[in-house]
Order: sequence, then C-alpha cells, then structure tokens
Amino acid sequence: MLLKKKSILLLLLVAAFSMILLACGGEQTDGPADEGTDDGSQVEDSGSQDDSSGGEGLTGGPYEWRFVTEEWPGQVQFEYAQEFADLLHEKSDGQINIEVYEFGGLGSEVDQVEQLQNGLVEFAIVSPGFTGTMVTEGQIFALQFLFTDDLELNQEILNTSEALNVHLAAKYEEHNILPLAFWHEGAMQWTGARELRTPADFDGFKMRTQESPLIRRSYEAYGADPTAMSWGELYTALERGTVEGQENPIFFIEDASFHEVQDHMTISRHNIYVAMTTVNPTFYNGLPDDVRALIDETVEEMRPRAFEIQKEQNESLLDNIVNNEEFPTTVIELTEEERDAFRALADDVHQHFINEIVDEDGKMIYEMLLSEIEEAQN
Repeated sequence: MLLKKKSILLLLLVAAFSMILLACGGEQTDGPADEGTDDGSQVEDSGSQDDSSGGEGLTGGPYEWRFVTEEWPGQVQFEYAQEFADLLHEKSDGQINIEVYEFGGLGSEVDQVEQLQNGLVEFAIVSPGFTGTMVTEGQIFALQFLFTDDLELNQEILNTSEALNVHLAAKYEEHNILPLAFWHEGAMQWTGARELRTPADFDGFKMRTQESPLIRRSYEAYGADPTAMSWGELYTALERGTVEGQENPIFFIEDASFHEVQDHMTISRHNIYVAMTTVNPTFYNGLPDDVRALIDETVEEMRPRAFEIQKEQNESLLDNIVNNEEFPTTVIELTEEERDAFRALADDVHQHFINEIVDEDGKMIYEMLLSEIEEAQN
C-alpha cells in the first residue's frame, strides 16, 4: 500500500514537471533555437538583429570607418564623401557609419595617402597629382589638353575607360591603393598676379603645382618657374608673393579665397581636375561579399552626383568672383587660337611622358586612353 502511494506521488511529480517545461517552451519564438558549440558556448543566430541597429542582416556589422578628403566642408570632395557616407549608412540600415575628414583633419594630402596605404583610414579621395612620384603612370592626368572641352563627355570617359579603370587602377593597387572610381571636379583655370594669356606671360612666373614631376614639366615648357606646395600653404604664399599663381577649378579658387590675393583669372580649360575614390585594398578585399557589394553599388550611384556637385559649384561660384566688388578680378577667357599656342607646347610634354617617364605599360595606358577619347568624340 505504501509502495502504491509512492508510485502515485512520483507520477504526479513527473506530470507537474512536464507542465512546467511545456509552459516555458511556449514562450519561445518560432525561430530556431541557438546551437551550442563543442565547448558549451552559444553560437549567435546570424539572422537575429539588435533592436538598435535596424539592419537587415548585414554580415559582420556594425562597421565604423574613416574617409579622408583633400578639401573642406562645402567643397566638392567633402560633399561627395559626405553623401557617399550617408548613402551607405541608409542602405545598411545604420550598420555602416563613416566619419568624413576635411583637409588637414588627419594631415596633408601626402599624409592621407600614406594613412590609406597603411590601413589607418579605409577610404580616401586622392588626386593623382599627389601620387605622381609613386605611381608614374598616374601622371597621365597632369598632361594638359588631353581631354575634351565637353565636361560631361569627359566624365563618361572616366566612368568607362578600360585604360583607367583596369590598367591604371592595377598600378595603384600595387601600392596598396585601390581606385573604385575616377571623376572630375571641373575644368582647370589659372589665376595670377599678372595677366596670363600667352606662353610669354609665364616667362619666369613662379607657379605653384602639386607634387607631380610632369605638372612641373608642363609649366617649365611654358617658361614658368614651378614650385610644388600643399594647398594648405597656398593662400599665404600667394599673398606674400612666394608664388605668383596657381591652377584649380573655379569652385576651389573662390571657396579657398585665392581670388582675394590674385588680380587675374584666366579661363584656360587646359585640363580637368581628376579625383579618385579609393579604398585600402586589404580592407576592401577582406570584407564580406554583401558589404563589398553595397560599397560598389554606392560608388556607381555617386558617379552622376559627382558631376552634378562640381557643375553646380563651378557655375555659381564663377558669378561670385565676377561680381565681387571688394576683391575685383580681371577674368580673361582664352580664344581657341590662344589655347593652341599652349597646346603646341603641351604636345612636347606628352611625348616626354611616353618616352621618358613611363615604361611600355604606361605608354599602353596613354595610347589606349587617347583612343578612347577620340572614339568618344565620334
């Protein structure tokens, strides 16, 4: 009798325990339970999301990256980089956060290139003129009168060129810099302490240039005395007469206030200012496929925006220079005949580039790009 009562009590306890287990199980979600590892730790479900992220399951997030530019807030490069960062943040539902640095925030243009190479920053906008001593083929952008006068067509060439996006990009990647896109910031113009209308006007003229041997060679061909200098030092150098002139797109001339310390501006359209959206290749190639795809998608979306940003700024800020009564500037627009005089001297520099500066690969890139430009015009 006592045994029977103990058996009944045991059955009641088992039943009660089972009810407790069922009740606990009813609070689980429909998703799969976490699996345990061999050491007893829990493996996080890859489909789960932190409520604060709002993401859609981006692999490995959240991400915190840095993007350095060569310009200040409001200028083309910085505005491009900020829109790029905002797009990636939106596309990733807040899992990708990029801090954009203005010029000087992490050093000079040359410093920023080194930081990108060393992986201290993930993204950078780089002007080939500041890498000319490292990637000699990149000096192709220093060749004056190479591109067309049609700025929209030039952007299309930069978007689609095999010479640039495949062959030149590979040269940069050898130095731990991966170009994701080439784009331009508008046509280059000259400013000076005196009128610059003919090559003779450049005789002995102290011209500021970027760190590119071929840019210096171009101005030596005109008879100038070029000096390489960071643009952070340029305003003071122009004011003091350390250098007498410089080249830049219109938006940059106005926004950096160079027109305040220069009496003349020449609409020469002798070149376009090319910039590269670049990434550290070790960082980029190590990203999950879905994250890398999101970056690539954003790069493509920013191609037309880069053109729109520079167009808006170059057009509006030219009016600011022309209408500035406090700092009046004599604006000269070269005729085609006057431009031809400079073009003839620039042709000699083109030959110097392919015969003396670069090897057969560089010559191939030049000839392929030249063919692509001619084809685009037809």
